[in-house]
Amino acid sequence: MMNKKGIYIFLIILAVIIVAVIAGDFARNRPGKRPSNPFEYNMGDLKKVDPEQIIYRETRNFKLKMEEPAGMTIFNDQIYVTGDQLLQVITTEGRLVREISLPFKPLTVEVNTSRIFVSARESIHVYDHDGNPLAEWTGFTGNSYLSGIATYEGNVFIADAARRRVYRFTEDGEKELEFEGKVSDDALHGFIVPSGCFDLAINEFGDLWVANPGKHALENYTFNGILRGYWTSQFSDVKGFTGCCNPAFFTFLPGGNMITSEKGILRIKEYKPSGEFVGVVAEPSRFMEDGKVSDVASDSQGRVYAADPDKKSIRVFEKI
Repeated sequence: MMNKKGIYIFLIILAVIIVAVIAGDFARNRPGKRPSNPFEYNMGDLKKVDPEQIIYRETRNFKLKMEEPAGMTIFNDQIYVTGDQLLQVITTEGRLVREISLPFKPLTVEVNTSRIFVSARESIHVYDHDGNPLAEWTGFTGNSYLSGIATYEGNVFIADAARRRVYRFTEDGEKELEFEGKVSDDALHGFIVPSGCFDLAINEFGDLWVANPGKHALENYTFNGILRGYWTSQFSDVKGFTGCCNPAFFTFLPGGNMITSEKGILRIKEYKPSGEFVGVVAEPSRFMEDGKVSDVASDSQGRVYAADPDKKSIRVFEKI
C-alpha cells in the first residue's frame, strides 16, 4: 500500500499537470491566439473588390439641403430628389432649380413629361412641373408601403413593399390591376420582400422590371403582370447579391444595362439585362460602415448618381 507521503507527492504532481493543461489551453484560446475557424462567415472578404473590377470613378459630389434624402430619379437631365418634407429639383451640376414643400414625409419620386409622382407611405401625390398639386391617390390599404414608382405611356406602376405586390394605374388615378409576382395561382410565393426596399423600373424600350429582393432576382413582366423572364445572382463574391434582400434599388443606363444598389454590404454595380456582371461602380469602402443604402439614377450620358443618406449628398460616377 502506498504510504501517506507517496500519496501527497502523487496529488501534487497531478495538480501541477492539471494547472499546466489549463494554462496551455487558455494561452491557445485567448483573443488573438485562437486558431481560425474554417467555417466562419467572413464579411471582410465580401467587402474586398479587385481594383480591375472597378470600372467607374467618382467625379463629383454635392451636398443636399435636406437631412434625410430618400428617393431620386432623373428626367431630362434634371435630378428630382425627395427627403424630409421636400421635393427638390437640381441640375446635374448641383444647382437647386426648385424646391417644393410637401405636407407629408416622401418616399420616392417618378417624373414624366407632364407630371411628378411622389409617394408617401400609403398614398400617391401628383404635381405638375411647377410644383402645383394635381391629385392625391388614397385608395391603398392601411398597411401599404409605397416604395417604387415607374411610368410609361400613360401607365403608372407602383410597388408596395408591405403588401408585396405591384399595381398598375392610369395617369388619372384609376387602378387597373395588381399582381404578386406568382407564376400561377397555386404558387407558394411571389415577391419576397423582407424589408422596405422593393423597387421597379421601366427601361427605354418599355420593359417593366421588378426587383424580387428576397430571391436576389430581377424579374421582367408584361404590363399585365405576366412573368416574361428573370435573372438571379448565384455568386458569393462581388458578382452576386448578398444578405437577406438585394438589390435594394436599381435603374437603367442608356442602352439597357442595369445599375444596382445593395444594402448591408453597400455597393453599386453594373449588369447586362441578361444578368451578366459588367463591373463595380462604387465599392463598399466608399461608403460609411453600417451605412444606409443609396437610391440610384442615371442621365443621358450614362453617368450614375447615388443619393447617399449618410453623407447627405448626391455622388456622381463616370465610366473610366
